[in-house]
This record gives sequence, C-alpha cells and structure tokens, in this order.
Amino acid sequence: MPSQLVCRPDREQPVAVLRLTGTLDPVTGDALQQAVRRSLADEPTRLLLDVTELNVGDPVGLASLSAVICQTAAWPAVPIVLCGASHETRAAIEATPDCAGLGYATDCDAALSQYRAEPEPTRVRARLRPVPDACRQVRQLVTQACEGWHRSDLATTAALIATELVANVVRHAHTTMEFTLALRDGRLRISVRDGSRRLPKPAQPGLSSPGGRGLWLVRDLTEAWGVLPVSDGKVVWTQLGAAI
Repeated sequence: MPSQLVCRPDREQPVAVLRLTGTLDPVTGDALQQAVRRSLADEPTRLLLDVTELNVGDPVGLASLSAVICQTAAWPAVPIVLCGASHETRAAIEATPDCAGLGYATDCDAALSQYRAEPEPTRVRARLRPVPDACRQVRQLVTQACEGWHRSDLATTAALIATELVANVVRHAHTTMEFTLALRDGRLRISVRDGSRRLPKPAQPGLSSPGGRGLWLVRDLTEAWGVLPVSDGKVVWTQLGAAI
C-alpha cells in the first residue's frame, strides 16, 4: 500500500500551524517540503508543525525535513517548532544534525496560545500589479515606512533594492505580486512573492549593455538574498544590515 502524508495548514497570522498526519518516508518527503515552504512563504512569526499523528516510517524520510530547514535557515528567519512528537520521533529527529535548529513543544494548542501572545512583527504589505508604476509605488511605500520606523539611514538603499525586485517581476514574471517590508531585530527584510516558478539568476551583461545588473546590485547592497520556491511561484527575499 503506498505511503500517504496529509498536510493541513492553519494560517492564523502571525503564527502558522501545519498539521501532519500519515507516514513520513522518502516517498512522501517531497509533499512535506512543499507544504513547509508554502507556510513559510506567508512569513509567520513562527511555524508550528503538529506531528502528533505523524509516523516516521523510514529515518531516511527525515532528510526531507532537514533539507527544507537548511534551505530556509537564513530567511524568512521563522523559527520552526515541532509539536507533539513521540519519544521515538523526537529521538530520530534529534539524531539528524541538520535538524538542530528545531524547537519542541509537547502540546500544539498550548504552544499556539503562548506564541500568539508575542508581539507581532513590524511590517507593511502591498499587493501590486505587474505594471511599470509598481516601481514608483514601492519606492514611496519603502521611504515612508523607513521614516516611520526611524530607519531613514536605510531608506535610500531599501527603496533601490525594492525597486529592482519589483521591476524583475514586471519584466519577467508578469504576474500580480505581494511586496513585504519588515523590521526585525534592527534589520530590514524585503520580499516579493510572484506567481512565476522561473527562478531568477544574475545576468552577465556586456560592458555596453544598458541593463541586466539588477540582481548583482541586490547582492552587493544586502547582507543576504535568496529565493524560496513554492508550488505556485516563488519568493525573492533580501536582508539589510542593522548598522545605523
């Protein structure tokens, strides 16, 4: 009988819950990765994985869990908490070195109540159409947010990076996008989610080429940047430093 894994998301911002039932093994691991990425793409403050009814059928299946944790370690900087793990499941996971960043909770509902009481992140979001005027809109949004958060020192750089990310969607993805600007631990995090699964990569423009350097600019002006692929598109993210 084929293995089956059911992933039921409860997207209650700012905390997300993903309830897992069935068997985790090499066959169902891909479904787990996709479900975790989709939940992280919404940028919750925490992601709770309810594994009360999850059976680890093969320890090799844990590689899928460790892989997605490693991939998302830098961003969106969302702590992942495993809830309701049996002694055997927790022991198997703790024996996987790449899962060292996981947190644990005995009861998912109790953990949810606890984390809901935490302060919500400071952020602004906007849904934009893939038209040239979106670049002007996002520059204005970023400048106003940075001034309101007393981070005018980062406004110019953040507006430039946001413009490049939005312009890439306008030029290449041609889909509606969701722009997010967040302030966490003194750092600005910028992300743009679109509906294209085509992953961006820095171009190699010629010396006389008028464009094609946007992602190189993003790379040079930020602490880190990357792409979170999801089933219905992707999230391109960046992080600016905390220095004032």
